[in-house]
Amino acid sequence: MTITVAGNKKEYEDGLKLTELIEKEDIESPEYVTVTINDEFISKADVPDTVVKDGDVVEFLYYMGGGAR
Repeated sequence: MTITVAGNKKEYEDGLKLTELIEKEDIESPEYVTVTINDEFISKADVPDTVVKDGDVVEFLYYMGGGAR
């Protein structure tokens, strides 16, 4: 199947779970990453059961800390 990950088209096997995609994409600190599929946020509780489908657009959003002076 073909999916788009962070703006890049990639080929992966059918039935790929989101947790497997996170591993294959070597996501650093996955516990701090929010995932969207087709512009819909995936809750942390749903990540293990979510299967990526052909044509999906997956984005990984990282929280960035900042401070005030």
